[in-house]
Amino acid sequence: MTDKVSELGELLKALRLRRDEELRSTYNRSLPFADAQFDRWERAKALGFGEKTSIYDSSVVMGDVRVGANTWIGPFTMLDGSGGGLTIGDYVSISSGVHIYTHDTVLWAVSGGVQAARKGAVSIGSNTYIGAQAVIIAGVNIGSRCVIAANSLINRDVPDGTVVGGTPARRLGRVEGEGADARLVYDGKDASR
Repeated sequence: MTDKVSELGELLKALRLRRDEELRSTYNRSLPFADAQFDRWERAKALGFGEKTSIYDSSVVMGDVRVGANTWIGPFTMLDGSGGGLTIGDYVSISSGVHIYTHDTVLWAVSGGVQAARKGAVSIGSNTYIGAQAVIIAGVNIGSRCVIAANSLINRDVPDGTVVGGTPARRLGRVEGEGADARLVYDGKDASR
């Protein structure tokens, strides 16, 4: 049995090295083994997500999570639909390390289990960008054509076409224009440069 385990270990190591070499020569990137080995689009399809959507293997998906078409879900993300459902639109970009929660156990913990966990559905509209390491808490609705800055805590609704950032997030600007003319405008100045 030990010989078979060693042999399997050697095969996996060879596979990892070969795949890493392929990715580095083709895309100049090196990924964790599972993210490199498994197809992101196949996983999205198996989860019932929309056409041309992809999700890395290192992402966690729990509960009722619905995702539209042409959406990119980066590595090391948390999509928690266990507390009321999570809905994500089309053409959404969810950067690495984003956590989206539909429940929390804060009051349950501090009350010694007397109070229930807080639950609330989360929705994210289409054409929205969620920056790296952002955290979205239960019960929040984010509109379409929004930008959420990296490292932001979203604890309240974000209207369509709004740019927010910070902890807790506050309004920083707006999205104007459409398609090739889309631009971000911050506090009265144009950031499209």
